[in-house]
Amino acid sequence: MDYVGWVYVNCREVGTFAGTHLPHEFDLTPYLQAEANELAIIFDLPPRWLGHFGHTSEMTEWKTRFNYTWDWCPRLVQTGIWDTISLSAVAGSALHDLRVDTDVDLTDGTGILELSGGATSASGDRVRVRLEREGTILREEEYQPSALANGITWSGLPVEMWWPNLEGEHPLYTVTCALLDADGREHDRQTLRVGFKHVEWLPCEGAPPEADPWLCVVNGRPIFLQGVNFAPLSANYADLTHADYVQRLRQYRDLGVNLFRINACQFRERAWFYDLCDEMGLMVWQEFPITSSGLENWPPEDANSIKAMAEIAASFIRLRRHHVSLLLWSGSNEQMGAMDGGKAGMGKPCDLSHPLLKRLGDVVQALDPRRRYIPTSPLGPRAWFDVADAGKGLHWDVHGGAAMMLLADAEAQWAADDALFRAEVYCPGASSVDVIEKYAGDFATWPATADNPYWTRLTTWWLDWERLVAIHGREPLELAEYVAWSQANQALMISREMQTCKARFPRCGGVLMWSGHDTFPLTINSSLIDFDGHLKAAAEAVRQVWRTPVTAVMGDEHDG
Repeated sequence: MDYVGWVYVNCREVGTFAGTHLPHEFDLTPYLQAEANELAIIFDLPPRWLGHFGHTSEMTEWKTRFNYTWDWCPRLVQTGIWDTISLSAVAGSALHDLRVDTDVDLTDGTGILELSGGATSASGDRVRVRLEREGTILREEEYQPSALANGITWSGLPVEMWWPNLEGEHPLYTVTCALLDADGREHDRQTLRVGFKHVEWLPCEGAPPEADPWLCVVNGRPIFLQGVNFAPLSANYADLTHADYVQRLRQYRDLGVNLFRINACQFRERAWFYDLCDEMGLMVWQEFPITSSGLENWPPEDANSIKAMAEIAASFIRLRRHHVSLLLWSGSNEQMGAMDGGKAGMGKPCDLSHPLLKRLGDVVQALDPRRRYIPTSPLGPRAWFDVADAGKGLHWDVHGGAAMMLLADAEAQWAADDALFRAEVYCPGASSVDVIEKYAGDFATWPATADNPYWTRLTTWWLDWERLVAIHGREPLELAEYVAWSQANQALMISREMQTCKARFPRCGGVLMWSGHDTFPLTINSSLIDFDGHLKAAAEAVRQVWRTPVTAVMGDEHDG
């Protein structure tokens, strides 16, 4: 629930809640009447300001921050129930805290399944565990409830491996855990859908020995990670439907994406999103909600914040760890200090020496130890690529890129690039003329310059007017010509940047675009898909890069 308030039943207070990122559970039993009952959820005012500009160390209200103004969304503060709500009736025996982990034994290609949890049970109760695929039972066993608490492991399972998009099929299996009484009657049942994959992270070719590993190996095969930062589909994400996710994720699958990054200024994505990623072979990098603030980007260090964020991380993990699409956890976005080690300043990413980020790593190790955890992105000695530092082994996971330069300057940077991974590259491209005119209201759509408030209502740093004038030698004559110029420039620059990274594989492990799509109807943004769901020219350009096998891209670059 988003963000703070009270729960009442029949005009009696049941409890309070606070925090967007945690689910809340209330026992309504003592407040119920024999017949008609009234449930009321009352929301208080949300925090006044959690937006992009400020001090991260002081941002200790755990609500989605992008709603308060970001460079891709104006202030639209959501209040209400944003995820599912349900009433559960429990009588006697029940299952709780079910945990399912899967892996693949690469020596023979068989699956490994680990199951654990708890059960409130009576004497004679049994737990039945079943693994099936499309109605065919692969294995079924019954156990004492105590076995569930101790952990159950099945190995040698005859399963097919789950592969990322463009690498193979994405088979899914159903795990059912049922609690039965002595007469065989079912008291409780929990069902989870899983897949089987094995992931290793190896050093990139030529990386310094102390660098983090950024070569992702899935089922024994090195995979170039390519995709986008997945922004919310809408600022009012409580209003989204399953169909909204189906439409957008199919677009990304068809473009050739294999990885999404869910940024820390957002929320723990919906179960719909993860379910569809499982089905389509789209891997997920999920961050915990600690993000940059512009003025200061240092995570809180007080005990209350560390405790609260550890609880949020534990909730994220318990709800999403069974999804085969989940690739890694990240503690934060763009948390950094000064190059001299000071907390104020920018350029040097935080690491596990920070108490909050270390605590989050401990939570991941305890609850999801097979998956990788990184404290923040960017990560390593430098937050951004600097051509003056090329060849020194200082660029591990970096943000930024050369695509917002003129082509000649960008080519010089691409030639020197030694980044092991790029988690955010960007280049602005205008939305279509239709979108710009559709959402203009009383604003003038022309010209697309810094003195037009319609084009500067969020930020000026995406404006490309001066760069386009320099390229073409004159100002555009009308909106349609400007949009054509802007989209063509974005298509050229961002596809070249991605191709350059892919051609360096396995010296570079991957590249992600900021961002995939618009959350709000913007005139211009660094996105591939506009607010109405139309592909920009850049989307078609990167499709050619993404859908070309990495060996072919490497060959083209070498031949060039």
